[in-house]
Amino acid sequence: MTDKIVVEELSPEATETEALLFALERSRMQFAWKTGGLDAAGLSRTHPSSTMTLGGLIKHLALIEDYYTSKWITGEPMGAPWDRADFDADPDWEWRTGATDRPDELYALWFGAVGRARKAMSSIRPEQPSIKGPNFRRLLVDLHDEYARHVGHADLLREAIDGLTGEDPPR
Repeated sequence: MTDKIVVEELSPEATETEALLFALERSRMQFAWKTGGLDAAGLSRTHPSSTMTLGGLIKHLALIEDYYTSKWITGEPMGAPWDRADFDADPDWEWRTGATDRPDELYALWFGAVGRARKAMSSIRPEQPSIKGPNFRRLLVDLHDEYARHVGHADLLREAIDGLTGEDPPR
């Protein structure tokens, strides 16, 4: 991945929302590290007996970022490539196509979705109800849970590809 996510240490005086945002940003950073720097062969490699790929994970988390932002914060329809997908006919569309998309497209898609989510989140108060669904705290917890689950998958897949292990990228 060409962009870099840097997470500053959490202040001891941090609010609840700042702590939740810190956890989310740290998980995003871990995910970027575990999926970064790979070519198409690395991003499309599976780990038996799963069909999951790092490319599919990248595209899936881009979808999740855009979906949460659209549904719970902005209320605006999701744009490309989501508006072209027929999820009713192919519920695993992002997983399937993410395994064959070009690495630069996948990385740009994910970083773009993260950027849109950050921008939308920057203007929200923690107790503010969302357009429909949970409040901002709940949105952060749910989004962090999604990352926590998939960073674990990325750990296993990346170690099988080139042996990369660890919790955080080197500083």
